[in-house]
Amino acid sequence: MANKVLSKRKLSPAVYQLKIEKPTIARKASPGQFVVIRVDEKGERIPLTIYSPDRKKSFSLVFLVAGLTTRKLASLNPGDCLLDVLGPLGRPSEIPRNKTLVFLGGGVGIAEILPLAEAAKEAGNKIIIIAGFRSQKYVILEEEMRTLSDSLFITTDDGSYGRRGFNTEVLKEMLSKEKIDLVYTCGPVLMMQKAAEITKTLGVGCIASLNALMVDGTGMCGSCRVLVGGKVKLCCVDGPDFDAHQVDFSDLINRQNRFREEEKMVYG
Repeated sequence: MANKVLSKRKLSPAVYQLKIEKPTIARKASPGQFVVIRVDEKGERIPLTIYSPDRKKSFSLVFLVAGLTTRKLASLNPGDCLLDVLGPLGRPSEIPRNKTLVFLGGGVGIAEILPLAEAAKEAGNKIIIIAGFRSQKYVILEEEMRTLSDSLFITTDDGSYGRRGFNTEVLKEMLSKEKIDLVYTCGPVLMMQKAAEITKTLGVGCIASLNALMVDGTGMCGSCRVLVGGKVKLCCVDGPDFDAHQVDFSDLINRQNRFREEEKMVYG
């Protein structure tokens, strides 16, 4: 059976991990790439990062239940199948060697930075992970983060676990006192925007993995266009990684808000 769900794991109240059987993707996927999936014939197409491919037959999807499609996805159980899984898509992330790297993730964005952190560790880099969550019950993949990182910092908005406050506050403090070669960030747009501002001020490079809304994932629809350095780029074919200092985050936020308003008009 194609695209079969091999296992299911609930990571937090609204985040799930599904392991999908798809050898053609598992063998070819590189860190930073994603798939576009469709649950059934009436389902919409959504992009999800490829997490933890085994290089043989399967990979995982980690996702937040936020709408109809992700609710359908979360309802699947081992033995069920996805209708469509297209990938791997996007440009693989560029990983330096023998550097000190910070991976700044927020919420489910942690699942997107961990494949990069794993590849970076294999390339001889020092790995620092700064992960931010709303509260303790929303912390995900902590064991995996501890295994990969040389240093791990966890923040929660309410102080229920780790340090109270935002992960960008930890980032600013760290960059002010320690030599960091490059920062990778993925998560809420406002968090990535703040990371870009901090790193630019302190003269440290920053790569943002953008989560602009996509439809086809192949550059045909243009829905995922972003402004980078004043030029139009498509997240699905030119990204998802971009120089955060060149990204027009205000434009990205406005576009996402317009999509949400349209979605409310259609689905209520």
